[in-house]
Amino acid sequence: MVRMTRALLSAVVAAAALSAGDWPRFRGPNGSGVDSSTGLPAEFGPSKNLAWKRAVPFSHSSPIVAANRVFLTAHEGESLITLAFDAASGRPLWRRDERRARAHKIFRMNDPASPTPAADEGNVYVFFPDLGLISYTFDGRERWRHPLGPFDNFYGMASSPVVAGDLLLLLCDQRTGSFLLALDKQTGRPRWKTDRPAASLGWSVPIVYSPSTGQSEIVAIGSGAVDSYYLSTGERRWWLPIGSDGSMGSPVLHAGTVLVTSLGHDQPWMIDHQAGLERFDRDKNGRISREEFQGYKEWAEHFGWMDVDKSDFLDAAEWNSARSFGLGEYGAVAVPLGGSGQLPSTRVRWRFKRNLPYVPAPILYQNVFYMVRTGGIITSLDPSTGALLKQGRTEKALGEYWASPVAADGKIFLLGEDGKLSVLKAGAQWEVLAVNDLTEESYATPAISNGRIFVRTRGTLYCFAARP
Repeated sequence: MVRMTRALLSAVVAAAALSAGDWPRFRGPNGSGVDSSTGLPAEFGPSKNLAWKRAVPFSHSSPIVAANRVFLTAHEGESLITLAFDAASGRPLWRRDERRARAHKIFRMNDPASPTPAADEGNVYVFFPDLGLISYTFDGRERWRHPLGPFDNFYGMASSPVVAGDLLLLLCDQRTGSFLLALDKQTGRPRWKTDRPAASLGWSVPIVYSPSTGQSEIVAIGSGAVDSYYLSTGERRWWLPIGSDGSMGSPVLHAGTVLVTSLGHDQPWMIDHQAGLERFDRDKNGRISREEFQGYKEWAEHFGWMDVDKSDFLDAAEWNSARSFGLGEYGAVAVPLGGSGQLPSTRVRWRFKRNLPYVPAPILYQNVFYMVRTGGIITSLDPSTGALLKQGRTEKALGEYWASPVAADGKIFLLGEDGKLSVLKAGAQWEVLAVNDLTEESYATPAISNGRIFVRTRGTLYCFAARP
């Protein structure tokens, strides 16, 4: 009996320790991108410090880790797929295929399984825009599903679900009809739904702010504002107008402030409507057709976003609406938490407007704020003042960046589209320790858990560890 009691106690302690190392949502604990793991390797690849690898179908979604399981979504043809693997060995545990309810045509840089799963102590939650939300147990048994869509987003949906207490949250920003939804995570039934009429295109994932006193809040980035909502009711508490080309990433918290990045413009990014007519309106009917717009080569493939009424023509109102998109007070900003209603621009503690990322979220690690953008440009700031600490490049990884940086063990991990994964020595004067070539394109943000780093490329899920 004593031996059995000790064995049970050891199992409970092990489970508790494992739970503390979970990476249960996009960008890990509360979207911070930071884990407490130690002993992570700086150098790794298909033949170095490899614990295991598994072939997986393609998607942009990122891996998560909970209770020694890795969860992933993907798609093949009309199938929307949820996968579970043993985190220690990579052994496949289960796969669930769902046939999508519809096939919404989306932009080439998105896919039907872009949203990253979320998990709690015993369940996993997945969002497929062509189907809705589904919850499975850790053993793969379906608990409930909540149909959603169709959505009005030319570029497709990509925001990921978030578990907050007994709620499952999902931010659905689209051209029209944007909303923030909260479901009972046990039953899948709606608790509340808040419309976001000012929000347009967006793919950001919210975080939760839980003050020492007072109600918890949801903080979300939208195309026109940073918003705070009461977690219990969904009531909007405060908002700060921003300029954004479409919200991305997640906010991060620092010493009573929320830090966000938004890429926008001081001036309109398109020529004015009259100049557009003179340049493209060949039949002189006062409108620009889809065919005529092909002459605007750098933006031709974005015609469907601008064509709000889906008429295959752009009128003056549609042209001017697109032209003004992203105008406003953009940048990396620090906003003190609290207040109510619309916050004045003077509330911003600091603003930084150079070398801003578009897709990758920022990260705050060991009291340094980092941003990475296309070209391998890395910027570190003082999170209290916004002062520039260092700006430079990871010279062997100069391509596009879609994945967000993650951090642990005194290191920052940056994954580029070309599969080059740079490892930085964290610090105000960061330095590049290594650039690891995974030889395959990647869009997914890595996960870190219990001394391992999990990386998804186009066709492979890797697990790297210093002692495989």
